[in-house]
Amino acid sequence: LRLGHVRKILQITPPFCEAADSTVKFERVAGGTAMAGCAITELPPEGFSFELCKRNEALRKKGLNFPSAVKTGTTIAGIVFKDGILLGADTRATAGPIVADKNCAKIHYMAPNIYCCGAGTAADTEFTTLIISSRLELHRLTTGRKSRVATACRMLKQYLYRYEGHIGAYLVLGGVDVTGPHLYTVHAHGSTDKLPYVAMGSGSLAAMATFEDRFKPNMELAEAKQLVRDAIAAGIFNDLGSGSNIDLCVITADKTDYVRPYDEANIKGQRSGDYGYKRGTTAVLTTDVRRFEVASETTVASQASQESMET
Repeated sequence: LRLGHVRKILQITPPFCEAADSTVKFERVAGGTAMAGCAITELPPEGFSFELCKRNEALRKKGLNFPSAVKTGTTIAGIVFKDGILLGADTRATAGPIVADKNCAKIHYMAPNIYCCGAGTAADTEFTTLIISSRLELHRLTTGRKSRVATACRMLKQYLYRYEGHIGAYLVLGGVDVTGPHLYTVHAHGSTDKLPYVAMGSGSLAAMATFEDRFKPNMELAEAKQLVRDAIAAGIFNDLGSGSNIDLCVITADKTDYVRPYDEANIKGQRSGDYGYKRGTTAVLTTDVRRFEVASETTVASQASQESMET
């Protein structure tokens, strides 16, 4: 027989296969080697695998600093109702476990008919919306037309996509233009969604649960306000990163009404206990009394103070 008619099967062990106890078979033929198949003899164990934990611990001991997760807290939401767009947000700004600001404005101005709610890094959301707002202003001055929501969405997504998610801005964009009401979500990597009701932030799960339970098309303004208020309140009560007040922004074809604050979800209660301590509650270990004698005291009034006193 010629060499081309002789096939020799080689058995090669991992790492050529994903499974730990598997076998890869190669067939040597004339002109090269071809993979015949991968036969898995034993499945990997079920459940979680902690094989890399020892490796990570060893790397940490050698001085490797692993990136830490950053916790941000916000609840922002928006819906499309009968006459326009309704946006809502909480007002708590956090710095780690610390509440840095109890009355932070998270609904940002983009255009007279367009507003934007921001979640994520406070500085990123503030200055991203400020930059796009200035570009929209220049666009209006150049074209002489009213800004469209799709234009603002395109500017935001292109700006954020350029930085590949390093700008921590997660936005809910809403407005009313000549084509009607529009509501978008813009993620930090540049992806967008257009939906009738949206929620973002760490409290978005509770807010979205409220929307999915009670939202319906063509809602009246009063009913839409109550729905968005309850959605933001659900995020406040179920998320530690959200809190304080509830802000609403109503955008219609005729006007924009920014209500801040619309409601206070967490009302601080009265202290029921007395925190005064009587003398002697804490033991005094040592006492040192020093007396000082004042020899003389002189008071000099300036000319400006004398003239002010005279008048």
